[in-house]
Amino acid sequence: MKITGKKHNGRWSANDFFRDLTARNIMCRRNGFAFRTVSGLAGFEEALAAALDDVAFVAVSDTADGYTQINPTPSTRRVKTVFMAMRHDPDDQQARNRAFDLMHEIFNQFMSVLIQERTRLEQNRIYLDERITFQEIDRYFFTGAACAHFSLAFDVFNDLRYDPRQWTHEE
Repeated sequence: MKITGKKHNGRWSANDFFRDLTARNIMCRRNGFAFRTVSGLAGFEEALAAALDDVAFVAVSDTADGYTQINPTPSTRRVKTVFMAMRHDPDDQQARNRAFDLMHEIFNQFMSVLIQERTRLEQNRIYLDERITFQEIDRYFFTGAACAHFSLAFDVFNDLRYDPRQWTHEE
């Protein structure tokens, strides 16, 4: 399988990667999953409210949390969040459970490709955290939609050597 996640200047595009996975995954296609880009949890909520015609979608946040670690091997950790949602009859708990089961299976299929992508990322000095948790969002988050999310943390090497050419010498 050809992996299409992109690396730009030490950065990996989670949006490109999951857009491609959503488009090519048979289970996503059969169940009407569209791809969206959102800005955090608030953007995910807006996408749910606005996407009345979508049966289901995968959404990647265009923002990232993270930090820079200053140690012998300086790096920046970025954390990207991927949301999933699938509409169901609000009064049908079995349909809700089936939606969660389906999203769990899609998550597992995505992870099977991410394992392959991880090797390519490491060749570019981008290190994916091996622990990726899948969390269902409680039933009152959005009526009539099963919602879940997972976060990917990855570390990117930073060259933090001091370069005097980047500074003025005025006091």
